[in-house]
Amino acid sequence: MTELSQHLKNIETDGYTILKNAIEPELVDALNNALCELEERLAITPSKNTFEGHNTVRIYNLLAHNAIFQQIPVHAKLLPVVEGVLDEGCLVSSLSSISIDSPELSQPIHVDDTLMQLRRPHQTVVCNSMWALTDFTEENGATRIVPGSHLWNDTPEYKKNYDSIPAEMSRGSLLIWNGSLWHGGGANNSNSRRVGIAMNYCAGYIRQQENQQLGLPKKIVEQFSTRLLHLIGYGTYNGLIGHIDKQSPGQRLLGKDDNFLNIWDAADEKK
Repeated sequence: MTELSQHLKNIETDGYTILKNAIEPELVDALNNALCELEERLAITPSKNTFEGHNTVRIYNLLAHNAIFQQIPVHAKLLPVVEGVLDEGCLVSSLSSISIDSPELSQPIHVDDTLMQLRRPHQTVVCNSMWALTDFTEENGATRIVPGSHLWNDTPEYKKNYDSIPAEMSRGSLLIWNGSLWHGGGANNSNSRRVGIAMNYCAGYIRQQENQQLGLPKKIVEQFSTRLLHLIGYGTYNGLIGHIDKQSPGQRLLGKDDNFLNIWDAADEKK
């Protein structure tokens, strides 16, 4: 069994997998520096609700702020796993940072596909990941998970306590999970900040959590690679979903020649 196959098997059976030391150390450093700069420049402060955390700093829509974040959605260690869980037509749903300061309480256990209101268990429509930019330990707030819960037919009751385990991992590692998995951020009882980046994907036919097309300035999007353009929604799903007058959004809005052929024209070509 290949390493990729093993990770996909882990997600299928347990609902999650961990890729140890998957992120290049220099990229981890650059991402940490970029987040510190953004937090100061944008004067980001914690939210006032329990779910996001009273001592947790979150920065949303990262692709709009610094070119360094363009490396995350297409990372060679991450994307093949996500494509294996969803398919190659998957989309970037959201890209944000989650920095848990001390003291912080545990985040309520939840599932990431709860708003889609599909009868559980169901085909995977969300696949998410957490980038460890610091060590993740039980003491400093490592993500807590309930293994196998993605196969259950119910969802957690908000703010109710459940038995869970910490997804501990070293700096530079990746946690990837099925969006139906019960999980939540851990409590930070340490003396240091736990820094992570949540790189979230959805199936190509699902509406994205962050509106990538309206939330990212055109002048920034024009610099994206073709693969990243498709991941944020400038392509189409199965040659149809998301088209504009029988053109891909990349063709119509950016003048990108991506060889788009709609599903019906493609069907005739096969005859």
